[in-house]
Amino acid sequence: MVLLISRTGRHLQRYNKDHHRLVVGCIPYRYKNHGKNISNDDEFEVLVISSKNSRAMMFPKGGWELDESAEGGASRESLEEAGVVGNVESELGRWVFKSKSQELYHEGIMFPLLVTQQLDFWPEKSQRTREWMTVAKAREHCQQWWMREALDILVDRVTSSGLLHQKQE
Repeated sequence: MVLLISRTGRHLQRYNKDHHRLVVGCIPYRYKNHGKNISNDDEFEVLVISSKNSRAMMFPKGGWELDESAEGGASRESLEEAGVVGNVESELGRWVFKSKSQELYHEGIMFPLLVTQQLDFWPEKSQRTREWMTVAKAREHCQQWWMREALDILVDRVTSSGLLHQKQE
């Protein structure tokens, strides 16, 4: 059963020692050929979503809350904003960035999410669009520099790891 309501409010929000809001997110991805012979970024796709307030495209992300792990928060944001669930993998990195809507700095932590299920209904379906796209197209459409860097790290990890992932049905 999936809860179809997004968390709201900042009363459980985490902040770092510099008082930057902690934000967690995922780069949802899937393999085109069931994870066989991954040698370049044309062999998998990533899921991008629209911003609530503009047509800007990005990866799912949001506030990391006190009652969850970083991986749990990133997974929750992917469910709420993109309607996908899957396996959260090891951290891609951490970035300090300035909020586009306010003069505040945030610390963003990104994880890969190997998607195992895409839902027809999810909490923010009426507020966002989602689109599977190639890595090259995602680089063009994603406006946040730090998310593009996270994507590059994911591509390097997937194409150089030598590990063959099997698509989970």
